[in-house]
Amino acid sequence: MVITNMLDRLPPYFNISSDEAAAALPPPTSTADFAAMAQACAQGRADLIGRGLDESGAKQLRLFSTWEITKYLIPVATPHFRRVLKQNPDLPQGRAETEGGAKWFTLDEVLRLRAFFGEQGSKAKEYHPYRPAGQPAKICAVANFKGGVGKTSTAAHLAMSAALDGYKVLVIDLDSQGSMTSIFGGTPTDEWQTVFPLLARHYGAHLQAENATRAARGEATIPLDDTLAEALKITAPELIQKTHWPNIDLIGAQLNLYWAEFQIPVWRMSGRGWKLWDALTDRLQADGVLDTYDIIFLDTPPALGYLTINGLAAADILLVPLGASFLEFDSTGRFFDMLHSTFASIEEGENMAARALGHEETAFQWDAVQAVITRYDGVQQAELAALMQAYLGRTLSPQRQEVTALIGQAGEQVSGIYEADYRDFNRETYARGRETFDATYAAFKRLLYGSWKRDEAAHAEVAAR
Repeated sequence: MVITNMLDRLPPYFNISSDEAAAALPPPTSTADFAAMAQACAQGRADLIGRGLDESGAKQLRLFSTWEITKYLIPVATPHFRRVLKQNPDLPQGRAETEGGAKWFTLDEVLRLRAFFGEQGSKAKEYHPYRPAGQPAKICAVANFKGGVGKTSTAAHLAMSAALDGYKVLVIDLDSQGSMTSIFGGTPTDEWQTVFPLLARHYGAHLQAENATRAARGEATIPLDDTLAEALKITAPELIQKTHWPNIDLIGAQLNLYWAEFQIPVWRMSGRGWKLWDALTDRLQADGVLDTYDIIFLDTPPALGYLTINGLAAADILLVPLGASFLEFDSTGRFFDMLHSTFASIEEGENMAARALGHEETAFQWDAVQAVITRYDGVQQAELAALMQAYLGRTLSPQRQEVTALIGQAGEQVSGIYEADYRDFNRETYARGRETFDATYAAFKRLLYGSWKRDEAAHAEVAAR
């Protein structure tokens, strides 16, 4: 048998037969063929999502063991945890899958246990995460106009981390691709179950106010079309749906949401005074959403369109995921440049009129903006990551979000790593797999705590005057 040395082989792009290539080429593709491709993907998507559903067709969050609870969720020693449960039979006792086996609890039960320990346990321990009284929810947008940087994965895992930490979380999907919606089991049927009605309602309210002014001047009013009239009846709580996480709710997205990118500029042309960038913030605030939740995560489209601008303008904290590669570093620099151009242009346009009228000027401000390296390979990318850190300084989080087998498997199951059962791995693999996202959440939590504390101090200073 003759073995050909790999170095002696010709590259595969030599000696291709045009006759064989023509014979293998499929028939030309028509516009209608795209529908068949889309249908095939939809069927595959439904199949993949369906693997994570229970008998009723809904996503079900797994149970949590005593080991997980005492290691990751409630800061108590395992023997003490068991002793407290034995002493308090009214508390959730969990269920064992085998005689004398480990006890397993739902997240609802974990939250009840956390509340008990927070009330009865040591005051030196953090059973409940920090949330200053009287302060509204913090909004965190995860954005970058380059796709594939781990934007949705980062936002989803931060939402899950915050929920496991005890916060009440709202996730808003602004991306018409709906990947975040799929992760949390959302099923919006059209744009009326997305944020679109909130944006339409904001414009409708502006138009009503404009018409009142026109009528007072004796001018003709602008009629509200059926879309705006319907949107004026809808509030944010009506769009919020429960997920399989007891303390994560969702406003989902689906393909028709992309229509907003075409409709918003039409409204803007008709209503020059409409502050479209305030639409999402104003509606969430007016409808009481900022009081109902602790943290709101926004997953934005991979483009700097009107939906992204609304998300960025609403955000208190902006996270920008990127990989440790030249192309992603370069693209992210252009993203920051476009953010500057976009918001500086809005400020300039608004403030020309504000200065003429003696009104307060518009100035966008974020509590924190931080870039986060995702899909990190320390062996291959350490040098470039260090270079990026040197240039970006404090703007780039020193925490690197590494790639692990656990992350890959969770992605295949249309779920997050916190939804993976550690029994499918050995404990060391599981602990190592979630460690990188635990560290990412810890870095975010420092930003969250710092911004809330600064707001609390500012509020106290104003009250003392």
